[in-house]
Amino acid sequence: MAQIRPFRAIRPTRDKVALVTTRSYDIYKKKELNDILRLNPFSFLHVLRPGFKYHKTLHGNKRFRMVHNRYGEFKENGIFKNDDKPKYYLHQKSYNGDVFWGIIGLASLDDYQNSVIKKHENTLSEREALFGNYLEKTGFNAEPVLITYPDNDFLSSLILKYRPLRAEYEFTTNKNRTHLMWLIEQEDEVHQITEAFKTIPSLYIADGHHRTASSNFLYQKMKSGDNQKAEELSKYFMAYFIPESNLRITSFFRFITNLNGLHKREFLMALDEHFRIENLGKRYYRPSKKHHFSMYIDGDFYKLYLRRASFNPSNELDHLDSQILFKKILEPILGIKDPSNDKNIHYLPEKGNEMQLQHLVDSGEFTVGFGSFPVSVKQLKTVADNNLIMPPKSSYIEPKLRSGLTIYELI
Repeated sequence: MAQIRPFRAIRPTRDKVALVTTRSYDIYKKKELNDILRLNPFSFLHVLRPGFKYHKTLHGNKRFRMVHNRYGEFKENGIFKNDDKPKYYLHQKSYNGDVFWGIIGLASLDDYQNSVIKKHENTLSEREALFGNYLEKTGFNAEPVLITYPDNDFLSSLILKYRPLRAEYEFTTNKNRTHLMWLIEQEDEVHQITEAFKTIPSLYIADGHHRTASSNFLYQKMKSGDNQKAEELSKYFMAYFIPESNLRITSFFRFITNLNGLHKREFLMALDEHFRIENLGKRYYRPSKKHHFSMYIDGDFYKLYLRRASFNPSNELDHLDSQILFKKILEPILGIKDPSNDKNIHYLPEKGNEMQLQHLVDSGEFTVGFGSFPVSVKQLKTVADNNLIMPPKSSYIEPKLRSGLTIYELI
């Protein structure tokens, strides 16, 4: 039974929301980041990079404290407003023919600890502690975790009800993403949403494993103290709940710097043990089914088909193509033991970068590149249900959410 609750969000005023909200901080390249900071005084990036006005890069607790100060300035200057009562926030994002919608609310860290909210990725304890400290020092959470749930008739009816109504927010970004957000504030409807989630036995983290783990790190710290208000606030984290039918999963390309001492012919012969190989020359290939892979090396595209005799899964994880790539190619042939940290492997989302499989190899930056068929939502859930962990970069999940649209204060 999932414990979901509404909250009083801190959020931009209607006239400034398009100027305030941002993509995730670490997505921006340096020039774009500096241009936005220079030209847009309302950007939430000024909060996240508070040293910009002093032409200084800050780190650690000094940066965290100044993030808190800059956030306070945004509130004092009327850029943010505080909702008067707890609400749910119905959000829709559309671009390139895709339409995503979901409900922003609070998820329970007790549910996370009790595996009502399930994960499929590992997290690093150092990053958990770092971001947990960030949450404590800044006092707010500005980017929700993406959580998916099995489709629910009542919850799905909400978007049909609200779409014809005037949205509280309606804006399009310079990346041509259109956002709408409605406030769900009638008490009976808020109660119905909370009760509807109670009928759902399991929720699944789609994107935001480190943010969830860091919130849990802070919650454990608050539980060991004597500040009951801080403990109660830290018990929850902000999440964007999306029905699983509305989730989009694509793949990551895997690029390899060198062939672990092998010549190309030796490498192809090693692949032949587990794969049927077809040279396509210059013809681009995208895998169309599970256990089929694309490869680009030395100016040619290849199809790789896993041989039936080589498919011998011992658990649900072994059904994933990212795991097959690791177990059949990356580890035994290319010597990559730790795909999270090995310098010989690099990842790039396939979506929007289709030509990079060829370009980055032809440029000489990498020797070989691999593409794979996307993980399905069913596979993601099965892995999580069996308490297994996917290899890194097994899935590129959309929608990607904006920072500063709704903020949950922890103090």
